[in-house]
Amino acid sequence: MHSTTESDVAAGYLSGLDSLARTALDSALSGRPLSDEHARHVIALPRHQWSALLAVAGRVRTQHKGHVITYSPKVFLPITNLCLDRCAYCTFRKDPDAPDAWTMLPEDVRAASRDGRRLGCVEALMCLGDRPERAFRAYRRTLDVLGHHSTTEYVAACCRIALDEGLLPHTNAGLLSRDELRHLRSVNASLGLMLENVSPRLRCAGEVHHHAPDKDPALRLQTLRDAGELQIPITTGILIGIGETLGERVASLSAIRDLALAYGHIQEVIIQNFRAKPATRMATRSEPDSYDLARTVAVARLMMPDMNIQVPPNLNPYDHRLFLAAGINDWGGISPLTPDYVNPEAPWPHVSALARTCASEGFTLVARLPVYPEYLERPGFLDTAIRERLVGRPAPRGVCYADRAA
Repeated sequence: MHSTTESDVAAGYLSGLDSLARTALDSALSGRPLSDEHARHVIALPRHQWSALLAVAGRVRTQHKGHVITYSPKVFLPITNLCLDRCAYCTFRKDPDAPDAWTMLPEDVRAASRDGRRLGCVEALMCLGDRPERAFRAYRRTLDVLGHHSTTEYVAACCRIALDEGLLPHTNAGLLSRDELRHLRSVNASLGLMLENVSPRLRCAGEVHHHAPDKDPALRLQTLRDAGELQIPITTGILIGIGETLGERVASLSAIRDLALAYGHIQEVIIQNFRAKPATRMATRSEPDSYDLARTVAVARLMMPDMNIQVPPNLNPYDHRLFLAAGINDWGGISPLTPDYVNPEAPWPHVSALARTCASEGFTLVARLPVYPEYLERPGFLDTAIRERLVGRPAPRGVCYADRAA
């Protein structure tokens, strides 16, 4: 698969496929997004035919995105790891009495933001559990001590600290009401909410989200829809390997595509793979392999040719070339300072090494802001104060973190 090139496609590489797959991929090469029917068919192709799928997706990516691959230099700020939900795969969330439970204090946010800015970061990723004040009286007392009535209010205050230190916040706060979205819009360059999967079946007894009320897909779709109506650039995506069917993967991508077409606010789609972790209910569950992730990336690219498609580079460190071939154009946030607190076992790649990998495949790795540049030109998107910070701001410099660390 790694050696497949665009010339393979031009030379009739699709000839070994069945007629429906050939029709689907020929249509994609002609510039038409993959239909749901075609997506369901090609994602289920036998493994020995995935090379053709990846080749077409790679060609479509280059047609629409060129030869630039982006990433966001970030500092990861885990504002609190207390969470209402109890997802079967998660090691991030904690109860208040756990020895490794935390809520960052304002001075912690300021110090990390300042250090991140000094190391060349531009993004302050605010990451937290869903609505912990609904679950924990002790956390409500913490908010009182901090002088805030809700987690959203406190996160907004943390965003203002990051802004004061020269960073641009991007907040992943789970489900949000319209009023909460408006509040965070005023202090964020963009927001994030993973859809994960659109199937309500995954909330049934014994499934991954049975004890996670905020993972109700109807509620998450509503938050994404509200963000669209409020013209908030937002990142979303799917999580594969959590018990979903291939058809449910396609249905989830279809829901994201439809929101993007309706509102134009989906700035990026993450295709992320489940990782089995000790001390979780899914500790013994088989993980999707890299080729399974790559075929899903390829289908996402062909369903949404213009979309920014991302794979987290730290979760699959030995297969970056494969995902470039499958059609990504972004690696997401990479930090020189903070670990991935959601996946602490998976260190970030060195940017210099990632740049060399990209170059070896014919791509240039470029740092970006946490909001994609097209939103700077679109009326109605971005709060006025945030826009003023962005307009005229120089593009992030490509920082070699490996050299900095040395």
